[in-house]
Amino acid sequence: MRIRVLLSLAALVSPFITACGGDAEVPPPQSRPVKVFLVEGPGSEALRNFPGNVQASQRADLGFRVSGTLQEILVREGEDVNKDQVLARLDPTDFKITLEDRQATFDNAERNFERAKELIVDGNISKLDYDRMEANFRTSRAALSQASQDLEYTELRAPFDGTIGRREVENFEDVIAKQTIFRFQNVAQMDILIDLPESLVRSIAPRERDRERIPGSDVERAIPSFASFEGRPDSRFPLTVKEVATKADSQTQTFRVTLTMPQPTEFQVLPGMTANVQVDFSNVIAANYFKWVPITAVQADSALDARVWKIDPNTMTVNSHPVKIGRMSGRRIEVTDGLYGGEEIVSVGAPYLSEGMRVTRMERREQAEPREDES
Repeated sequence: MRIRVLLSLAALVSPFITACGGDAEVPPPQSRPVKVFLVEGPGSEALRNFPGNVQASQRADLGFRVSGTLQEILVREGEDVNKDQVLARLDPTDFKITLEDRQATFDNAERNFERAKELIVDGNISKLDYDRMEANFRTSRAALSQASQDLEYTELRAPFDGTIGRREVENFEDVIAKQTIFRFQNVAQMDILIDLPESLVRSIAPRERDRERIPGSDVERAIPSFASFEGRPDSRFPLTVKEVATKADSQTQTFRVTLTMPQPTEFQVLPGMTANVQVDFSNVIAANYFKWVPITAVQADSALDARVWKIDPNTMTVNSHPVKIGRMSGRRIEVTDGLYGGEEIVSVGAPYLSEGMRVTRMERREQAEPREDES
């Protein structure tokens, strides 16, 4: 009985001993997982959509130029007002008292200075006394002018035609100079702010051939753009370029572009709303514009020529494809020739591939993110 048990155990263990032996060969994997990158084509780059933030073209935070107590607020939030219309008033009592005091001081200094001008002619006063009286006259005149101006500053007026966007204080509050009382804006003309990616700015950087292709400096005709709003996707409004930042944001590496449009007549667009901005770059991006790919996607062959691994989507196999490269920027490199757009290339795992090898696309959650210090 014991012999039978030992033989049975030997039969079970023998396959494992054979597998662990030196003569056994482990079959190669059926396919290698890789991270892929889709090369963008001219069509996808030419027509781009960006989220836009709506702001009023004219806007200002209004406050008094002097401190005091709010006596009267004359407008409501959302109310339309005209230029120079009084919006609020401070209690003018203290300012009137100061003005009367400065007026009395000025009158006395003016009389003394007029007498001094008569006495200096006959030599009855010294030149030093005359200069002192003239200085007192000029100082008191400036103080009187300041007091008169401060009294006028107790009224807050609209700097242009617009709308009261928001009121920041309540009546009878003590306010200080330059404290915001109203958020004021003119919604007849609206600005829409978008952020242009660095890769697109590089593609449309001005070159000599581009200058010949773009007639004059008519940016609006060369790069037409349109805005649409949620709930009204069929309504498109043409935009004009107002400002273009030439320095990238330090965190997002995008360039701020300000576009402008008149207030629509079909519905009202208010500051703070969002818009979808569609920009057509087909006039400024050449058909053979340069592509930017991850630097890890470009390898060197035995002759040290640049190549990428293209994926055949039908067979999921890779083949080596020669390319010409240009500049590097961060983790990306410029491909000047060899890619036309729409290709899938291997961006991570390229050093371990061979011609005709089968690959599988790594899922997003399986793809490792590069570290900040990697370039």
